[in-house]
Amino acid sequence: MTHAGTVLLLTFGLFLGMLLCLEIGRRAGIRRMKEDAETMEAGVSAVDGAVFALLGLLIAFTFSGASARFDTRRQLIVEATNHIGTAYLRLDLLSAEAQPALRESFRRYVDARIEANRKLPDMAAAKEHVAQALELQDGIWRQGVAATRAQGAHPSAPMLLLPALNAMIDITTTQLMTPGNGRFGGFIG
Repeated sequence: MTHAGTVLLLTFGLFLGMLLCLEIGRRAGIRRMKEDAETMEAGVSAVDGAVFALLGLLIAFTFSGASARFDTRRQLIVEATNHIGTAYLRLDLLSAEAQPALRESFRRYVDARIEANRKLPDMAAAKEHVAQALELQDGIWRQGVAATRAQGAHPSAPMLLLPALNAMIDITTTQLMTPGNGRFGGFIG
């Protein structure tokens, strides 16, 4: 059984359990009302108030947690986009011969990341594109290191491009390890 099927079955079971408990409580309440109606009226309103207060708190905590996870994921996506953009712009520091291959690798890398997101909820297909993106990332690093050492590269290319590539790799690792959404962390929006 798939994860979604298990969750659906568990949700349905909990729903049936709640209905059963409601019916048992209703029958017990009716029996108790017949025995002592006056004290039951006062007790029910206090219980109602407490239950609704707890339900309100539960809903508030749920939305607060979901909002915080969403904001974290959105922030990581923005940071990743900025790091990729910065590294791409700094390719201008390399020799004219080295730039086209690296720019093409960047395009394929971004396409793989976007495609991983599009493949959801098919986790197997999404994982393939994540693996492809990580492989391209390794290639970009190797190409970048070689290109900064090549003749024609700006003298400050290693000091500017390599930290930008490193930041791009680091934020990807952060996204993959960020818990919260069950889909590769924040790597995939």
